[in-house]
Amino acid sequence: MEVHNVTADAATFTCNAYLALGERTTLVDAGAMDGVVDVIREHTDSLDAVVLTHQHGDHVEQLDAVLDAFDAPLYAYGEHSRRDHAIDDGDDLLVGDETCEVVYTPGHAEDHVSLVSEKSLFSGDVVVHDDGAFDDGSFGRTDYPGQSRERLIESIHTLLERMGDGVEHMYSGHGSVFHGDVREVVERALERAERREPKYPDE
Repeated sequence: MEVHNVTADAATFTCNAYLALGERTTLVDAGAMDGVVDVIREHTDSLDAVVLTHQHGDHVEQLDAVLDAFDAPLYAYGEHSRRDHAIDDGDDLLVGDETCEVVYTPGHAEDHVSLVSEKSLFSGDVVVHDDGAFDDGSFGRTDYPGQSRERLIESIHTLLERMGDGVEHMYSGHGSVFHGDVREVVERALERAERREPKYPDE
C-alpha cells in the first residue's frame, strides 16, 4: 500500500496526516497544516474517505477544508457535526488497499481509535515510534485534563492483543514512520508507560 504523510513539510505544529492510495483512497486525519489540500491533490484528484483517529485540534484543524475540497465521507468514533459514518470498536474499514480493524484506544483522548491491518498500524497518538520524549517506542501524553495514563496502558494492551505478528508498518500521529517489527516498538512503549513516570519530566 502506498502511503504519504501529507503534512510532512509543515512549518507549524500538526499531526501526521496520512494519505493511503489504492482501492479506497483514504485520508487518516486531516492535520493542522495550511495547504494540506494542495498536497493531497499532488497525489490524487479524489478521496473516498476521511477517517479520524481522534479529534484533538492538531488532527482536525484542516478537516473542513479537506471535506469541502473533496466531498468525502467522514468516519469518526466521536460525534462530529460532519460525521457521515460512526465507527466502533471491532469495525472493519478498507484503508487504501488494506482492511483495517478499528480498535478503541482511549487514554490520550476519549474518542481515540487505532486502525490495524495484517501489515499496518495507524496508531494516532496512543503509541508512536519517536516524538522527542523517547526514541523507538513512545506513548501519548496523558497529563492534560480528561486524559488517563491507566486507560492508555489498557489501550496499548488491547492493541497488542489485536495486532498480528506480521505488522511491519507503523503510521503514528507524530514522529517518524516506522518499518520493521512494530510489535516490538509497541511493547517498548507499553513498558515506558507502565513506569508511570512523566513523559516530559521538565514540563
